[in-house]
This record gives sequence, C-alpha cells and structure tokens, in this order.
Amino acid sequence: MSDLLLTQTAALASVARRRCLKSLLLTAGVAASTVWPTSSALAQFRVEISGVGATRIPVAIARFRGEERVPQPISAIVSADLDRCGLFRVQDASSAALDDTARPNLADWRGKGAEALLAGSVTPLADGRFDIRYRIWDAVKNRDFGIQSLVVTAADLRLASHRIADDIYEKLTGEKGAFATRIAYVAKTGRRFVLWVADSDGKGERDALTSNEPIISPAWSPDGNKLAYVSFEGGKASVMVQELTTGRRYTVASFKGTNSAPAWSPDGRQLVVTLSRDGGSQLYVLAADGSGARRLTQSGAIDTEAAWSPDGTALYFVSDRGGSPQIYRMPVAGGNAQRLTFNGPYNISPAISPDGKWMSFIGQVNGAFRVHVMELANGQVRALTDTRDDESPSFAPNGRTIIYATRAQGRDVLMTTSLDGRIKASLATPLADVREPAWGPDMFGVRR
Repeated sequence: MSDLLLTQTAALASVARRRCLKSLLLTAGVAASTVWPTSSALAQFRVEISGVGATRIPVAIARFRGEERVPQPISAIVSADLDRCGLFRVQDASSAALDDTARPNLADWRGKGAEALLAGSVTPLADGRFDIRYRIWDAVKNRDFGIQSLVVTAADLRLASHRIADDIYEKLTGEKGAFATRIAYVAKTGRRFVLWVADSDGKGERDALTSNEPIISPAWSPDGNKLAYVSFEGGKASVMVQELTTGRRYTVASFKGTNSAPAWSPDGRQLVVTLSRDGGSQLYVLAADGSGARRLTQSGAIDTEAAWSPDGTALYFVSDRGGSPQIYRMPVAGGNAQRLTFNGPYNISPAISPDGKWMSFIGQVNGAFRVHVMELANGQVRALTDTRDDESPSFAPNGRTIIYATRAQGRDVLMTTSLDGRIKASLATPLADVREPAWGPDMFGVRR
C-alpha cells in the first residue's frame, strides 16, 4: 500500500485525483498531497472582508518620521496587518505630520472618525541597527499609552512592524495579536517541492527545504525553532525534523510501511505519529529525537492525523473504526476513545485552538469539503466556509484566526477565516498553487 500511495501521490494533478488520495488517508495513514504546475511561491495577502454589519475599529496611522531612509515601509506593514484581520479600518494620517513626540488633540481626531491613532519615528544607528519609536493613543478613552521603543537590525524591521501591529491589536481589543508570527506551507517549483516559511502576512518568505520528492504535513515545534514533516525521499514516507536556524535535518520515523502525520507535544519533548509498521496504521508516541516509539492505539481500524490538547493530556485523531472517517478523543495515558463528530460521513484533520476551547476540522457537506469549528464544551458545530475543497486547518497562536488550503478559480490557494467565518483573507500567490499550511507559535520578541 505504501508503494501505491507513493505512486499516486507523485502523479496527482487534479482535484479528482487529490480527492482520491484523501480517501487513502484512512487506508494508508498519510495526509493528502498534490503535484502542482511550475510556479513561483512568492505570496501576498489579498483582503476580502465579508459579513454584513461587521464592526471595524477606525485607526488613523501616520507615516513614521524617517521611514523613507529604511528598507521597509513600517507604517504600511502595520496598516496592512490591521486591515487584513478585518477588525480595524485604517485611515491615512500621513498629512498630519505626526510622530512619537506629538501631542495631538484627540477630540479633533474623534471628530474625524478615528478611535485610535498611531505615529512614530525610525532612526538609523551607527552600528547599522534602527531605533523605532512609536506612540498609540486611544481617542475614545482620551488615553496616551506613551512612547515604546524597538531597536532592531535591518533583517528584523518587518518583524518589528508586526510587533507594533500586535501592540495596537492588544491595546484596543484586550486580546493578543498574531501578526509577529510565521506560517509554513508547501509549493512545487518545476519538478521540485519547496517548504516555505513566511511571515503571517505571507511576505518575508524563505525556503526551508527544496526536494525532488513530495513534502507534506509540516508541523511546528512549540518553540518555533523546528519543523517536522513527511518526506518521500528514499522512496518511502518518513517523518523528518529540521532545525530552521541551522538547516540540520534528521529522521525520527522511518519504519517499515508508512510513517506520517507528525504532531509535537506541547512541551516539545515528544511527537505523535502514524505508523503502519505492525500491519495497520496506528498512533505512536516517540521522543523528539525519534527514540522510544510506543503504540497508543490498538484498534483494528485506521487511526491517524493526531493533534494534542494544549495541556498535553489528550489526543484528537481521525479513525474509521465506526465505518467512516470521524474524529475521536482519547487520553494520552491510555483509555477509551470518545467519538466527537457525528454530522456528515467524512470528518478529518482536527486542529485544536491554543486555549483548548475550539476544534477546527474538515467536514464533508453535500460532497463539498469545508472548514468547520466545534465548541468543545458543548459539541456545537458550524461551517465557516462555503468552498468545496478545503484542507489542513491550523489555528493562529491567539486562537482568533484559522489558516487553511482550498481551491479558488481553478487554483490552490491559502485562506484565513475568523472563528465566526465572517472575515476572510486570501494568500494570493501569483502563478503559484500552495498547500499544507501550518501556523507557527507565538515567538514575540524572539529573533528568527
């Protein structure tokens, strides 16, 4: 079966054949992959706000003083972040000549329809770094949050801009932002598969790995320094781990049969994987270095696509033990599995929110595969999308947004959606089809 899976994975070129490989998920324990046309993987988000009556906080943003002397448009990056999330309406305040030393009349800005204001400056330092200073004002509460300062290298100017957007998000909503985070996804360029790592806005991308064989199921370590993924190098599916700072990669699972669907434990010390080494595809836990593999499930069915609960005590996984692919939960320490999904004949790819309150998954509705979300406390489910070929949902670290893969206008694209499904943004890649998204952890202030 693994040879058949490899052959079909390498030959996949259409929606129908990708759908066929989806069915193999529960007969071989490997997540679906596809072969894409030759393309560039450069990406940029295009915002599509949907939902009648959506409330957006108006924020006035001035061009930072000295910004023309630095290689990144700081105020524009902040504006794009806030606009993309759908919670803010950005107003251009550049004509006001504001910076972090200004004392604006907030009543005047309220009269202009702004509920908050951002201004700042950026100064090149003698050692090549940049001193970014900014100030946020809440015009509704007549509050000045004071001057904040970030000293960064040129390579971290984009990260600093995302951190400023996160600061605004938190001060105005009371919740943490997720702009200063990263995503990983897979594309194919020519005959080569590329694992990309990019900022949350799809920019600042770099290739973490290029291979002549498929790469699927990337999964971030909790510290954001490693990616686990499935590689088909060597003629079989093996689970690899790669250090992003050094590029060092090592094999953690290459047993007889298939090795697939890696997921890190919350403490980063273990991985749960799907192995068929003992005949059927079952869940195993092993150390982060690949040692000490221990079988977790003992069913006669196919068990795969495991995800950890945030506290590390439970696993959510897909099984056909009830006759069709459905999502179950079981204690990591062992015990009975509880079925969670009952609506529809096909529910796969569970992803758990960082606070443990929500589960996103792909469910089949009238033949269409759509992103759903379940409130775990009461089991209530709702569909978030109206597309037909959604795959691979992954939560942002603040739990407010989900990234997923889908097809739009005949192309494979990445999308984000809010938890209520009202706010959508597409990761538009010129000439490129991309899949297998995974949202990285919160690394606020950590150097990439």
